[in-house]
Amino acid sequence: MKPVNEFPSADGLWTGIRLAADANVEGAIVVAQGAIRWVGARSVVPAEFAGLKPHDGGGALVTPGLVDCHTHLVYGGQRANEFAMRLAGATYEEVAKAGGGIVSSVRATREADEDTLFAQAAPRLEQLLADGVCAIEIKSGYGLSLEHERKQLRVARRLGEAYGVTVRTTFLGAHALPPEYAGGSGDYIDLVCNQMLPALAAEGLVDAVDVFCERIAFSLAETEQVFKAAKALGLPVKLHAEQLSDMGGAALAARYGALSCDHIEHLSAEGIEAMRQSGTVAVLLPGAYYTLRDTHLPPIDALRAAGVPMAVSTDHNPGTSPALSLLLMVNMVCTLFRLTVPEALDGVTVHAARALGLQDTHGAIAPGMPANFVLWNVREAAELAYWFGQQPVRAVVRQGRIAIGAKE
Repeated sequence: MKPVNEFPSADGLWTGIRLAADANVEGAIVVAQGAIRWVGARSVVPAEFAGLKPHDGGGALVTPGLVDCHTHLVYGGQRANEFAMRLAGATYEEVAKAGGGIVSSVRATREADEDTLFAQAAPRLEQLLADGVCAIEIKSGYGLSLEHERKQLRVARRLGEAYGVTVRTTFLGAHALPPEYAGGSGDYIDLVCNQMLPALAAEGLVDAVDVFCERIAFSLAETEQVFKAAKALGLPVKLHAEQLSDMGGAALAARYGALSCDHIEHLSAEGIEAMRQSGTVAVLLPGAYYTLRDTHLPPIDALRAAGVPMAVSTDHNPGTSPALSLLLMVNMVCTLFRLTVPEALDGVTVHAARALGLQDTHGAIAPGMPANFVLWNVREAAELAYWFGQQPVRAVVRQGRIAIGAKE
């Protein structure tokens, strides 16, 4: 891995590119001091920029840098054996009795030190970055104690620094009950709200707070308790909502101005209206839907009709979505959920950025924003959704530096 400070600067005049908004016209981008200074048609580049260092895009299509807005990237071990067990007919209960499920990831995460977790997460991050990702959310939630949640969040911060990528950390202490609190969810939520979250926030490790609100996880009342604690600390909230049943979590999250509600296969009309009013983003996670062989589709038409922005993410996690390609999720969300190509691409750029509160710095190519964009070896934007298994990245400009595709 090349140190971030060795990535060459992207400052200069980028030509020989086609902007996704109008791929039939040669475009140009001016980058100065790591930020976008000007963007438009090559034929009308202001004279003041004509003498800048040239960067030839070779006819590549350009989009904003991709944003993976829901991942659980830092964890110990993996759970391929459970995948094989389920295929062989084992039930969820049988997998759990064999020591599987989230408890196995908690055990492996607790056993690993920070350096081990970093070494395991780094190659996963590298694969996502190779797909054009320029910003990523990383949740905790496999430590389920102050010591081990801190460890996950510290590794997430380290990954951002080491790879020169924007990382937003989300505290998901309310992911599941740790074994030592079996049967005592109230006591555990008190620990999350009164000890874990305040301590981690004080250490600058938390950008947002999430809860798994579901019958197999935490109730509406427990979720609201966590949201109140987050609000008291000035932290935005997100929610794993309506994945397995309609718990009313989305409406609750919307009342707290949630950045996003994620999964939402069982989202109700009331939840959609609440999200519309609050501006909360709906995050679609086709990888989990696919892995779990779900058949209950999210209410895409209703979300579309209501104008609720729809983001798309990998939901990378060891149990239900071991996905390492955001472009594959673009294909899946079009194929499985019937999003259009423009909707899917907005879902991994502008709407995904909004789901992380990063709309001012990511998800678009506009003057004043940091330079985060991708050059693709494709003729048209539809190819980014059409191919799967291909890696069409020609170059990636991330945080104002050429992270991939620089000429040596």
